[in-house]
Amino acid sequence: MDFDFTTLIDRHGFDAKAVELSNVKVWNSEPDVPDAGFDVIPMWVADMNFATAPAVSEAIVKRAQHPLFGYYDTRPEYYDSIIRWQTTRNGHTGLKRKHIAYMNGVHGGISCAIDALTLPGEKILVHAPEYLGFYMDVEKKGRVTVHSDLKRDEAGIWRMDYADMDAKIKANHIRTVIFCSPQNPCGRVWTREELQQAMAVYEANGCTVISDEIWSDITYTGHKHIPTQTVSDYAREHTVAFYAPSKTFNLAGLIGSYTIIYNDILREKVLGQADRTNLNEQNVLSMHALIGGYSPEGEAWVNALLPVLERNTRLLADYINNEVDGVSAQAPEGTYMLFLDCTEYCARAGKTIDELLHAGWKVGVAWQDGRAFSGPCHIRVNAASPTSRVLEAIERMRKYIFVD
Repeated sequence: MDFDFTTLIDRHGFDAKAVELSNVKVWNSEPDVPDAGFDVIPMWVADMNFATAPAVSEAIVKRAQHPLFGYYDTRPEYYDSIIRWQTTRNGHTGLKRKHIAYMNGVHGGISCAIDALTLPGEKILVHAPEYLGFYMDVEKKGRVTVHSDLKRDEAGIWRMDYADMDAKIKANHIRTVIFCSPQNPCGRVWTREELQQAMAVYEANGCTVISDEIWSDITYTGHKHIPTQTVSDYAREHTVAFYAPSKTFNLAGLIGSYTIIYNDILREKVLGQADRTNLNEQNVLSMHALIGGYSPEGEAWVNALLPVLERNTRLLADYINNEVDGVSAQAPEGTYMLFLDCTEYCARAGKTIDELLHAGWKVGVAWQDGRAFSGPCHIRVNAASPTSRVLEAIERMRKYIFVD
């Protein structure tokens, strides 16, 4: 089955944050409008510039053809689709409907878990660089973020520092951690051994894990997502995992994620908090979108998408690492984001990270300020566009940005 990942789709006028740039700043990392003569190549907010899977659109259209959108019950097919997807693609075993619950986005789910498991003022361990939303999830809830920094080894691969994790947990009396797998923004797909070592630290300290696994479907050659809950008995009973079809099928605008919690008591705590908000209600079209995406036809589309994303991320990583003196980036093992370390370049060129960011924004390379992700001199770059757009972005970098 052939799918189209080459057509340039004009998103202007269709509510796309990625291209409808303005001076309104929410995260303080959004790009500015480019100079006249340059169109926007959206390389910041983490959605894709591809049409979603036909199976998703067909499922939404089919439901929308029925003219009533009143109160409804979640279809059994919703849960069955998740069970099939998680069992066949990710290796969950013994997953039942009772273990799954809808959440109004991963942020909403993480917020519910934080409220259910911690009190205001408590400290929560998060790896840095971190997804910028985790700061909002923790700090706006009146909790305190404690970072354990990821380290790049001699090959440039981001690694967890287990001794530092253990020391930070003990020193700060931490009982709850937020984990990201695959890791955003660094692009690591953690191995089973890495996950087991991390979970051993958490188990030794009696920690509960809130695991953001929204990127689980976006992994590349030689790398496979291992669900955190599958690496040990402790992990299965002490992890609240969050998934969503939004990164996989470009559905962020529909809102909708789900949690998997095996432990009955832990599940009651988190879902009880979700119920108390009176805000955790599923959109009927979001339900049908997931059912369409998690179908065999949707899976075929994902399998065709992954080589395109892998090629794009490799093109960008190869250009940065081989042609730009002083900028480095690990080619991601998963996700379609790259995290550029510009420290040496800025020092050599006598530029600030702000000047470098604006040099890109001026010519329509709409990349993202990495400081919001705890990268002091970093830029986050989205490669999920037709390859022609990625090549155009690289050409603009050569011609206008990295020119000294």
